[in-house]
Amino acid sequence: MRPANYFIKEMSKFDADVTIVFNGKDVNAKSIMNIMAACIKFGSEIEIKCDGPEENEALAKAIELVESGLGDAE
Repeated sequence: MRPANYFIKEMSKFDADVTIVFNGKDVNAKSIMNIMAACIKFGSEIEIKCDGPEENEALAKAIELVESGLGDAE
């Protein structure tokens, strides 16, 4: 749950809607309940979509976070 909280905290800084697409479903990436319900496991393939005034910045940060393993990469 810690990586999800970290991701949400960082994404909440941006004025943009952030969506994770996983298994064909859109997941609000600023909602802990939605992310936890999606059961996204480390190493899963996801798509991240951002829409809004700060979409480019949000997407760049999201990519950075995911590629870094959200602090949990082993």
